[in-house]
Amino acid sequence: MDDTGGEEETSMFETSHVLGALLASSPLLARAWDRCVAATAAAGGGAAATSGFVHGGGGGRDGGPVYVAFSGVQAALSAAGAAVAGGGVDVFAPVGLGGDAARRLFAPLVAGEQDAAAGEPVAVQALALQIFLKLCGSPDFQMLLNQISGKAVVFTGHSLGGAIAALAALHYLCISSSSSTCAPAPPVLCITFGSPLLGNEALSRAILRERWSGNFCHVVSQHDIVPRLFFCPLDAVPAHMIVGMQLQEWPARTRHAAVVTTITERMAGTDQDALRQLIRTHVGAVAMEQKLAALVTPGGSPYRPFGTYVLCSPDGAVCVDNPTAAVQMLYATFASRCLLGAEPPEAAHSCYGNLVLKIPQHLLLKRRLCVNELPATSNYDTGVSFALEASGIDAMATEASATRQWLKTSKRAGQRPSLNCAHLATRLGRITPCRAQVEWYKALFDGDMGYYDAFKQRQSPKKFSKANMCRIKLGQFWDGVLAMLDACQLPHDFHRRAKWVNAARFYQLLMEPLDIADYHRNNLHRTRGSYILHGRERRYELFDRWWNEKGCTAIGTTSSTSVASASRRSRSKYAGLTQDPCFWARVEEAREQTVSVRCERDSVELAMKLEELQEFERYSSELVASKEVSVDVLAPQSSYTLWVEEWKQLKLREDVRTILFQF
Repeated sequence: MDDTGGEEETSMFETSHVLGALLASSPLLARAWDRCVAATAAAGGGAAATSGFVHGGGGGRDGGPVYVAFSGVQAALSAAGAAVAGGGVDVFAPVGLGGDAARRLFAPLVAGEQDAAAGEPVAVQALALQIFLKLCGSPDFQMLLNQISGKAVVFTGHSLGGAIAALAALHYLCISSSSSTCAPAPPVLCITFGSPLLGNEALSRAILRERWSGNFCHVVSQHDIVPRLFFCPLDAVPAHMIVGMQLQEWPARTRHAAVVTTITERMAGTDQDALRQLIRTHVGAVAMEQKLAALVTPGGSPYRPFGTYVLCSPDGAVCVDNPTAAVQMLYATFASRCLLGAEPPEAAHSCYGNLVLKIPQHLLLKRRLCVNELPATSNYDTGVSFALEASGIDAMATEASATRQWLKTSKRAGQRPSLNCAHLATRLGRITPCRAQVEWYKALFDGDMGYYDAFKQRQSPKKFSKANMCRIKLGQFWDGVLAMLDACQLPHDFHRRAKWVNAARFYQLLMEPLDIADYHRNNLHRTRGSYILHGRERRYELFDRWWNEKGCTAIGTTSSTSVASASRRSRSKYAGLTQDPCFWARVEEAREQTVSVRCERDSVELAMKLEELQEFERYSSELVASKEVSVDVLAPQSSYTLWVEEWKQLKLREDVRTILFQF
């Protein structure tokens, strides 16, 4: 095992410092910071005083992206009262997105909660959400959304403005994905500077699931306390520090002199060394939880990072796109050189303008490792050493050894889900003969009774046994896939990848009819109830959801709306597999309903049952007319063909004909 790990490590490259250098060398960060400064300055008067944002830039493909910068001044002022009173816990507590307004704005994030293994609802910072909901109701913001539609956009903000910018970017991604589900994510980037944590672990998972993690870039200086404060228990968070550091950058703060003065006095009275130790302790505890894959400590903070973190120091920048590694690096960079007499929190929080200007110059001047750096044993070790130096961690510091190990572990952890996915693809190829066996079994009975009825009646016992064994093996394979997905052993966007969505759909259309046949053959519909309501395996419900999220029309609904949509797709011949995976369950229910109608004497009950049968007749007829069924459905002895004859005979009855005429 050690040799294998060594070979993997030798073949890997640590590129976090390279990505950091590329980003710092581009004009992106400098331009974004300029817009942040403009938004903060404009908050004192003019349009931004009410709108809370400024925008500008090329505005087109040739002119470059549109920069939209958000000010956190309004958020700071609204929280100032609670901060002055010594509170602020409720202001910065996370709140769920289950409310009507929030659910409407962030529908894709909330829609995936039912798939979350932990069952934790998506929650975001209360103050940021409150300000953003107010912002969304303004005509200026709605006009902005119309103006930037289809354009490259960079949302940005400093401090509390960064949290609002992240919500704006999430909302823009949500409405863009809703308008065209199959389209790639729009050209959107959110750059925050010294922004506090926005949401909980569920939000981080939801963003990973939607493949939006790469759309967020959080720039954090080495000793900035604001991006790290919310790792502490909320009742220990000094709200006045967050509010005060936001207001100190505001040119028009003299207009609220009383509030600003009070906040400033409270900041001056804060024991900065004790505050640093508080942050160091709790960020370190969360980093250890991440290392051990432990549950969140009771009483600890619910906040967790998402997106890419750019950890800056005077020596360079490091990009980390793994949430676990982000927590660990936030701790290591803060703990390194975090000594008595370090720069004040206010300076560390307002240094981003200098950093984005000086880092590119520093990268041009410094091209080698420090002389006291230990000799590297591989290219990967050299990359780790560069990453440590760029993040401001001294090679001889206490945190250096742990940080090296964290970077290596993060690299392997980041690769593992993709490797598992690749191995799973190999296993899928190995069980393909089982699928082929069932397809061959289906072809044998297409011209007689169809494979559904043949399986239900156990026609040709040897062939039935082989098909049944293949059904069980394929079911076990897909249950294993879902177990791996629940255990986070596969990529978070696994259920969005076309290969797996299509493979799952084909399996479902081929095999669920056999599961329905097995359910009815064993009379489980009499003991448990309807197959659709009580007998369906969880995998089929999830596969339906995957298919719907892909943006394709699913016909597995009881209404005829989806059938009408399907009929618009013109087919020249019948489908290879019936496109409603629950079609045979509906046929069984219709046959039982037909038998029940023959014995029904109550006119009201009779009318209700006949209406349901007529609805199924309309549904199935449209399905057949649009050729969305396989030829086995129309086989001479199939359950569907037999029901059609039974229904024709039933409609000849005088009382039935009278009731149907009323419909």
